[in-house]
This record gives sequence, C-alpha cells and structure tokens, in this order.
Amino acid sequence: MSWLRRLESRKTPATVAADSVEQRAREVSWDALKGGVDIGTTSYVNPRMAENLSTVLACVGAISSAMASLPAFVYRRLERGREIDERHPIARLIAYGPNQHQTWSDWVEWVMASVLLRGNALAEIIADSRGAVTELRPIPWEHVNVVLLPSGRLAYDITETVNLYGGTSRPRRLLQDEVFHLRDRSDDGLVGKSRLTRAAAVVSTSYSQQTFADSMFKNGVTPSGAIEVEQKLTAEQREVLRENFRQMHAGPSNAAKALLLEGGAKWSKLSLSLEDAEFLASRRFTVEELARLFGCPPPIIGDLTHGTFTNTETMVRFFATNTLTPWVRKVESEFGRSVFSEAARTTHKLELDLSGLLRGDPAQRWAAWKIAREADILTADEIREEEGFNPRGERAAA
Repeated sequence: MSWLRRLESRKTPATVAADSVEQRAREVSWDALKGGVDIGTTSYVNPRMAENLSTVLACVGAISSAMASLPAFVYRRLERGREIDERHPIARLIAYGPNQHQTWSDWVEWVMASVLLRGNALAEIIADSRGAVTELRPIPWEHVNVVLLPSGRLAYDITETVNLYGGTSRPRRLLQDEVFHLRDRSDDGLVGKSRLTRAAAVVSTSYSQQTFADSMFKNGVTPSGAIEVEQKLTAEQREVLRENFRQMHAGPSNAAKALLLEGGAKWSKLSLSLEDAEFLASRRFTVEELARLFGCPPPIIGDLTHGTFTNTETMVRFFATNTLTPWVRKVESEFGRSVFSEAARTTHKLELDLSGLLRGDPAQRWAAWKIAREADILTADEIREEEGFNPRGERAAA
C-alpha cells in the first residue's frame, strides 16, 4: 500500500514547486508545537521542562498508562450484532506488538504521552504487498513538518537524525493516508495544539515556583536579611565578608546555624518566611491548576487533599468517564480513518474496553448482574465470562 501511494504521488518539478509554496506559515503556535512557547523574556515552556513538574509527569503518566492498560479488540460487524475478529491484521498488532520494539501497551502509552505533551502523535503505517498493515512505527513529533498540498491533503516531511530504524538525516515525505495522526484540540483542523502551549503561563508559573523552592534549599540563607556595619567597607572587605557568609550559612546543610558577627556588625531581617508568604499553599494550588489542565482528578495523581478512601471508586469512574472516554473515542476514530483500509472501515472497528474501570465495587456489580440475569438480558455464562470465569459447561467437563 505504501509503495503504491508513493508511486501515485510522484510529481513533476512544477508541481513540487507548487507544493513548497503551500507550506504552512510558521506562527508562534506552530513553533510552540515543535518545542516550546516563549511567553516572556525569561519564560519558556517545553515538554521536557514541563515534565520536571511532578504534577505534569503524574497526569501524563496516569492518563497514558490507564489508556495502555485498556483491553483492545477488533470487532467484525455482522448482520445482527458483532464478533471479535482475532485474525484481522490489526488484531495481530494488538496481540504481538505494533512494531519490533514495542508491545501494544508500550505503543499506546507512547502515543498518549506524545499527544498530551506535544499536541500530536504520529506513527507511520507500514503495509505489505497485499495492503495488510504489518507495523505502526512511531515518529517523534520534533522530526515532523506538516505541509498542506494544493489538493487539500496533508503531507508530512520527516527528517530523522537519530532513529531506531536507521535515521539518515535525509527528509522523506509521507502522505496523510500513510500515517496515524492523533491530535489534541486543533485551532486549524490540521494539527493539534499542545496544552502546555495553551496554558504556558500556568506551567511557567509552576516551574518558577519549583525553581524558587530549589534555590531556597540550595542557596538560601535562613533567616534572610542584611548585615549592617558602622563603617564603610572596601571592595576587598565586602568580598571577603560575602564569601565567608556564603560558606558558613548558604545551602541546606548550613540551615539554622548560629550567626556570629563582630566589629559592631548587625543582622537585619528583610523578608517574610515561607509560611507568611503562603508559599506552600500556592504550591498546593498549583497542583490543582495543572491537574485541571489535563482534566485529571487530583486524587488520581496522589493529591488526597479533597479525596478520601471512601470516594476512591467514584473518582476512578469519574476519571474513566470524563478523562479517558474522550481519548478512547479519538483513538478509535483515528484508527477507523487512517489504519483500517477503505473496505474494512464498513466491516471492522477497533474498540478500547472501559468496562473494567466502570464496573464499581463488587456489591454494585453483582446486583447489576442479578438484574440483567432476571430480565433475561444476559445469560449466566455471559456474566461468568465478564467476571473472568469459564462457562459452566467447561467447569463441569473439567
């Protein structure tokens, strides 16, 4: 399939020149997708910097690992109902891994982390001579430049400098039918925009708070203030005093040491304490802000300020319904659009199963099963299968 598309997409020099004119303008938002966004003279946010914030790392980890843990099935549509098609090429990728380096869970986790941090996740679709998909090969978004062709279709110019599959630093072009492209919310309908870009000020403020706290522990003097002397000091005396003071009182290992002054020198406190400045409270609020940025309930990432062990199951269902479900639909829809062939789109569908997260506690679950059984909605064996038990007939035979 890939080689046929490339053969059909060969252009004359005049057409290639026309394509280059259609390349999207590099706006501030576009530059932000590639690496970061400048929101001030000293503020710069990019994915690597953002993941130094524990809340960002925890949110990305919680969503991507939860998505990776969901069972995935390829269903064949029947005249009445549907059935799992384990022989479909996509089903084989789920079972044995989408490429030689990743399991299905690894690949889904990578896709979700990329789209959450960069707004986009891209994977090349590798097919055999019959058109059956044999690989989904991940492409770092930093290696990609998107081009809008005169036909209205997208092309992806990829320059891989270092790659597990043999990066050559030579650009190559993939058409939109040759890639799996998962987007976060887009402004132009073509490429996604990173949440770190949309809320760069929030992330930058959080990072500044963390940098301030790190500096306080690394270089801070407690209490913070000034040394007053009666006479004017020479430049050499000031430097000696500053260096001696730094060696004796700067850094966490020197915290709370007694201050010894001589020659009429006095210590004057200048600044408020961290508690007075409500610094710790502002850092706690930052956790909620960043969690809100990713739509992740704070208890899911370990912040139990407003959570208890009695509402944990409710929080998990809320997480599944409000955080994961939109991403599940995006992944399923993108598979239907790009990975399944045109003929298979009407007969097959990928589905990520969220039922495990939505079941509730055992008492609620078995009460629901009882209602389903008495109303003749499910058979006993169907309920046993959902709970992980073998059918009764197999148990009796054993």
